[in-house]
Amino acid sequence: MSEQQSPATGRLYGVGLGPGDPSLMTLRAVECIAAADVVAYHSARHGRSIARSIAERHLRADHIEEPLVYPVTTETTDHPGGYKGAMEEFYEEAAARLAAHLDAGRSVAVLAEGDPLFYSSYMHMHKRLSHRYPTEVVPGVTSVSAAAARLGEPLVEGEEVLTVLPGTLPEEELAARLASTDSAVVMKLGRTFPAVRGALERSGRLPEARYVERATMAGERTGRVAEVDPESVPYFSVAVLPSRVAVATGPAAAEEPAAAEEPAAADIGEAGEAGEVVVVGLGPAGPRWLTPEARGELAAAQDLVGYTTYVDRVPVRPGQRRHASDNKVESERAEFALDLARQGRRVAVVSSGDPGVFAMASAVLEVASEGPYRDIPVRIVPGMTAAHAAAARAGAPLGHDYAVVSLSDRLKPWEVIAERLRAAAAADLVLALYNPGSRSRVWQVGKARDLLLEHRSPDTPVVLGRDVGGPEESVRVVRLGELVPEEVDMRTLLIVGSTQTRAVRRGPGEGTDVVWTPRRYPER
Repeated sequence: MSEQQSPATGRLYGVGLGPGDPSLMTLRAVECIAAADVVAYHSARHGRSIARSIAERHLRADHIEEPLVYPVTTETTDHPGGYKGAMEEFYEEAAARLAAHLDAGRSVAVLAEGDPLFYSSYMHMHKRLSHRYPTEVVPGVTSVSAAAARLGEPLVEGEEVLTVLPGTLPEEELAARLASTDSAVVMKLGRTFPAVRGALERSGRLPEARYVERATMAGERTGRVAEVDPESVPYFSVAVLPSRVAVATGPAAAEEPAAAEEPAAADIGEAGEAGEVVVVGLGPAGPRWLTPEARGELAAAQDLVGYTTYVDRVPVRPGQRRHASDNKVESERAEFALDLARQGRRVAVVSSGDPGVFAMASAVLEVASEGPYRDIPVRIVPGMTAAHAAAARAGAPLGHDYAVVSLSDRLKPWEVIAERLRAAAAADLVLALYNPGSRSRVWQVGKARDLLLEHRSPDTPVVLGRDVGGPEESVRVVRLGELVPEEVDMRTLLIVGSTQTRAVRRGPGEGTDVVWTPRRYPER
């Protein structure tokens, strides 16, 4: 509430009326309407106001009514500023009309469906008037709460995240946000309904989407979004993605068998339609590196399969089975996930970084190409790679052609690694080196350094990115001739520059090294 600047002015009330049923108005809303000298409400040019109809029983003959009639709604306008210009001019004129009443000492109640500060036209008056006059905003029941109540389904539970979206967003943006959240409500349907339905379908969430029209009002309608005729959808309708926890822990979920260590062979193929396996890249570390698509796939999965360290990075979800295993059983893990999918389960196989870069995508596809699993759908969801994360922290060392090589000789002989290092170095490619060392592999970094020095200057910049994105992140730049193998472990990624790569100290004080490789390569 703002301070009163003049005792002669009236008070401004932003009155939330709730979703439509007059009995859902709050006592304070009724009191403020009773205390007001002027009652203002928005309407289209036809003059009918939903807000006024909700509050009608509380209006008196001595109330001064101020209809705030929109100059345009969805039609075109010849205003020189276009639609936005016409609306800005309208809001300024409406605020001036209300200010005249307030200056005369009359209190003004601006009626708003739902809540005054939630997608409401009242906000335009509030921004123009609340700093000039004593103001009180009366909250109201939103259409979001009303829709969930009319559906009789929980909206969010526990640690779930609720996202509220306007249907006017581009379809691609809607799809990305719907895929990445737990629960959602999409407002402002009407003409946007086809795009909203398309976004729900693209995000894989159309089957769970519910539809609510005119919640708590006459003509209320509920159902499934997939079954609604687009031509019948009014503006006052919403699409709802209810709580996934409720589905995962409800009576139907309780009938499912407990998670088993291994899928029973007798069950395979007996669950009807096959499920699918989605190989999901978690990025190098933490939720900030997770893409919206990956976040959505993790939330939708019935089973989570992966190396224990990576499974532990995914939040626990009620009803979701988790199958963690050692890092050296990739083929067995892939087969286990595909067997779950054969039982009709939706399985997410998690992998650090990008699943297609020295990770689980290859292992899953290799097993999935064998006879028993060829009909199981397999999708790959990309993730931020460790190389790109480390490069971004250092600058732009991968700004030109580069090669990615794993120094691990667990799945290929060192002779092959050495041959590839020599070839990449001879071609003057920047090198991103994965899996450089571990407790059992302590000599590969030194051997790689010596090989590269046959083609690179000892002054070549080398980026050492350790635990990038994690709590122990460290990014250093050293020279190739000064690279100390003992300072490199399995959590470190190396980026070795080409002959063109530059390292420059920038910033205040002593500054920090910034590394980049020019996009232009000199002609020989």
